[in-house]
Amino acid sequence: IESIGKKAAATAVNAAKADVAIADRDGAIGSAEANRARDIQVAENEAEAEKGKKAAKADQRIFVQGQEALAIEGEAIAKANIAEYNAGLAEKEAEAMRRAEVARRTAEMEVQKAQYLLEQERLRADEIVREEIAKTQIEIAAEAEAERLRRIARGEADAILARYTAEAEGVQKVLEAKATGYKSLVAGAGGDPKAAATLLMVEKIETMVAAQVEAIKNLKIDSITVWDSGGDGDGSSTSNFISSLVKSLPPLHDVAANAGVELPEYLGTMSDKESSE
Repeated sequence: IESIGKKAAATAVNAAKADVAIADRDGAIGSAEANRARDIQVAENEAEAEKGKKAAKADQRIFVQGQEALAIEGEAIAKANIAEYNAGLAEKEAEAMRRAEVARRTAEMEVQKAQYLLEQERLRADEIVREEIAKTQIEIAAEAEAERLRRIARGEADAILARYTAEAEGVQKVLEAKATGYKSLVAGAGGDPKAAATLLMVEKIETMVAAQVEAIKNLKIDSITVWDSGGDGDGSSTSNFISSLVKSLPPLHDVAANAGVELPEYLGTMSDKESSE
């Protein structure tokens, strides 16, 4: 009984130990599993935490980069706006400068135009003064020349008038003297005007004969050659030529008859043959 009791006690003790061991084992396993699960959970939690940190950092970086990008974009837009503003300002300044330059040049052109017009007016005034002076000088010279020509013409007219007056007076005196002489001649001819005219013609016979002699005095007889058949028996060819030449001169009686004057008989008479010839 004691042995059975001890055996039972030992069995109970061993069973208790086994149970304790199993319980220890199960406890250790549970503890290990709990630790592992805890570690896994901790690791997972840490991983999630790290992931969250990384995600947060990434989000932070993304946000920061986004903000930086936005800042850069804003800066670029601001710079573009500034550049556009500066360009517009430069254009406006250039336009203002261009307008100012145009206005300056326009003003200079207007000034030059005004100076040119003023100079033209001055030159025109000088030219008008010179022309007026020249015109006055020409008028004075023309008036002086006209006065000189008038005086010369007046002097020439007076001289011509005096000459014509003197000539007229001389002619009148000559005519008066001739009239007195003709009157005396007619009275000396017994009051016969025809006889007086005959006497005047007789007075001019010498002049008429001299004119006939003058007509043939330079004729060179020795240089004249007459070609004929030797004459008609009444003279030589040369003598006949001279006779014909003399006969061709107007006889005195014909000249007197043409003047309506009959020469006296002591100067000879014209035969019928000579008259017919």
